[in-house]
Amino acid sequence: MIADRAKHYARRAYALFSRYLSPASFAALAVLIITIIALFTPPYIGMADNGDFFRILYSNGLYFSASDYDSQYLGYFVKKFGILQYYNENGTTFTSSQSWFIQLSVALNTLLASSQVFDVRFQAAILTILYVIAIYLLVESLTWKIARKYGYIIALLAIFMFGDTGYTAFFNSFFSEGIVLIMMMLVFASGLLLYRRRYNDYAMLAVFTVSGFLLTTSKQQNAPVGVIIAVIGLFFLFIHVKRTFRVLMLTSLTILMLAGIATYVLIPKEFVNINKYHAMTRGVLMGSDDPEGALEALGMDKQYAILKDSIYYEPFTTVDVDSPILEENFYSQYGFGAIVGYYISHPNQAGSMLNLAAKNAFTIRPAAMGNYEKSAGKPFGQQTVFFSGYSLLKEALAPKTFGFIVIWMIVVASVYMPAFIAAIRARNLRRASRLPLIVMMMLAGLSGIFVSIIGAGDADLAKHEFLFTVAFDLITFLVIADGVRRRLWHSEQEQDSPNEIHVERLGR
Repeated sequence: MIADRAKHYARRAYALFSRYLSPASFAALAVLIITIIALFTPPYIGMADNGDFFRILYSNGLYFSASDYDSQYLGYFVKKFGILQYYNENGTTFTSSQSWFIQLSVALNTLLASSQVFDVRFQAAILTILYVIAIYLLVESLTWKIARKYGYIIALLAIFMFGDTGYTAFFNSFFSEGIVLIMMMLVFASGLLLYRRRYNDYAMLAVFTVSGFLLTTSKQQNAPVGVIIAVIGLFFLFIHVKRTFRVLMLTSLTILMLAGIATYVLIPKEFVNINKYHAMTRGVLMGSDDPEGALEALGMDKQYAILKDSIYYEPFTTVDVDSPILEENFYSQYGFGAIVGYYISHPNQAGSMLNLAAKNAFTIRPAAMGNYEKSAGKPFGQQTVFFSGYSLLKEALAPKTFGFIVIWMIVVASVYMPAFIAAIRARNLRRASRLPLIVMMMLAGLSGIFVSIIGAGDADLAKHEFLFTVAFDLITFLVIADGVRRRLWHSEQEQDSPNEIHVERLGR
């Protein structure tokens, strides 16, 4: 009797819950609550500075105001910074869409709190709102028109994977990874919503374009992403028969292509030299058993083999890294194209570098940086374990070889290929767009690995490969969700009514 009554009340509770809270709303609300607890309640969680903050800080009118800031590098999260009150003599160090979010945060901080002290949590609040929207759209794209019991399973998976503080801790920092995460998710979610014809196509195209642009321009390393989206995105030209949509889509893809090219062209020479130095010393030379021979293969003076394993920022070096000697006889003697050619002609060394990269490709949160403020009383460099189950599990269980990445890509593509072929045969390009979208995300993620190796060797790999780990998680989430909703081998079309199929073909 008691058991029956309990079941009755449980059914009523579930009915009320499912009636007023969709799976997408549930996931978004849960991630919001978890993130608020993590980032906005003591002890506050954020990311310690690894020395990169100055690049974006000074050019946005902020400065390090803590007297003991230098002693907190890598170990402690600092949430408050000074706002310059007079002329800012610091020019723009590099062009990044991240600056727009910082400027908006500073304006909000000045309006609501202080015109002299900037609290990074204002930025975290803005990014959290955007992230919750991205979570909602992602889950909605996979739970629309399916049974609620399956939808909530997908929502729980989204909470477990993307509510992880390994991801959200970046919001309380000046690293651009927080923006990369949000915009990558919005690109993927809007693409899936176009595929499923959920919401207005033009609205989703706007989300796709804006998020793709902000993703591409968020950091120099993401320059290839704009090109990848523009090329693979050509497939989306044909999901709609209306000329207006196709013109707007082509315009959007052109903008993304130009954004990618501009992001690369506008990389300051200082950063080019830093990256080239590490690409050689922490890449080509480090991975070679014969560094002198490697230099000769590139047509360079073999005496520079002495720089093997060195880092640009070392206080005491064999030669001044900014000296005219290196500029004339080292930096100017090779480019990233030459490094690509070297790795192609030395496949074993390339394979070793790819495996080295794979060891860091599944790391969400770099191990070198702490998450707590010094005032929290935690040990130097201590990282939080609050709602970090997924990031810890992924770090521990994911195979650390590039071969696994290749196998994963082949398996995923093979799983979705039958539905793609069926949609092509049915001449329904909207329903065929799921696989190109997945390939787009794969290539964007791979670009993070290849650009890291070719552009900077093994320097700070864990953070440089963040793009791949986000792409991996989004695609893996899609695969599991499609398995739950029984869409792995079939497109949505195969389970639509004949009338709906006809409408899709017409592109109405």
